[in-house]
Amino acid sequence: MLASLGRPVVPAPASRKSLAFCAAALLGALVLAVLAVVPGAAAADAGELEAKLTAARGEAGTIAAGLRESQERLAVAEGEAAAAQAREDRLSNLLAEGQERAAELSRKLSATREQLAAERARLRRSRDALAARLVAIYESGTPSTASLVFSSADYQELATRTDYLRAIEESDAALADRVEQVRDEVRREAELVAALEARAVAYNERLAAARAEIASVRAAAEAAAAELNSISAERRASLADLKAKIGNWVEEVQEARAAEARAASLAEAEEEVGRWLGGPYSIPTYIVMCESGGNYGALNPSSGAGGAYQIIPSTWDLYGGEGEPQNAPKEEQDRIAGEIWADSGGGAWVCA
Repeated sequence: MLASLGRPVVPAPASRKSLAFCAAALLGALVLAVLAVVPGAAAADAGELEAKLTAARGEAGTIAAGLRESQERLAVAEGEAAAAQAREDRLSNLLAEGQERAAELSRKLSATREQLAAERARLRRSRDALAARLVAIYESGTPSTASLVFSSADYQELATRTDYLRAIEESDAALADRVEQVRDEVRREAELVAALEARAVAYNERLAAARAEIASVRAAAEAAAAELNSISAERRASLADLKAKIGNWVEEVQEARAAEARAASLAEAEEEVGRWLGGPYSIPTYIVMCESGGNYGALNPSSGAGGAYQIIPSTWDLYGGEGEPQNAPKEEQDRIAGEIWADSGGGAWVCA
């Protein structure tokens, strides 16, 4: 209502007189509150953070795939290590068996060598006896049958000398045969010793090869397992670091989204306060709401003030209004209210 234009002036409550200031203070408080909770960097752009999150999740997927691959390779390596262990067990058994057989061959070789030495001694003795007999035959000569007959005194002596001569011949033949037999035994024993030595050398070579193979297989399996464990550890560390970064970025995204929500709330509050202070009217909305509730056809029967701005007829006529204020179009009421506000400000209304 326009008190300066003839309308009774009714003292306005303190709350109404300070409503505009309260609204402005409320707007400022909202701005300060939002600035207080939003970080200085305006909580990094959420779109950029989400792009980083997408890239990080892709990288995490790649690392996880690599980790699965290394774990699969580790499983294969562990299988190979198990196979190597089984092979090592077999080779160890072969090694133990070979050691036993080598020891047996060594014992047999020692016995054969001793037997060979004995046979060689027998051969030397037989050869010595044969040589002595040959020397005796050479020195005494071999008696002929005629000399034997003529030198015998009687038949009995002849028979005795004949038997003796036959025994000597048989002994000489047996001695020669024995020398030949011992020589053959010595040759066989020497061949057996050579064969046993060759077998012992072959077993030793097989044992050495088995030892080398065991060491090679074990070293390869241990190296592969160590390398894959190192790769898996590095990938697990990278994945854990990336997950930590993703967690931090998720928190930053949430903070950015919360900041955006607070900023949106602030914008809505500003818009609401703006509507309250200005809105669609030519004067602050709170004054219009207090005067008429925003009803352009309102009429105060006691003072005759009408329209949304509750302008009394004399003031309406003074500003060139036609007819009654409550019957005028909205544009006409807004125009005249704006002119009154420009001339008198809030003092023209009791609710201001």
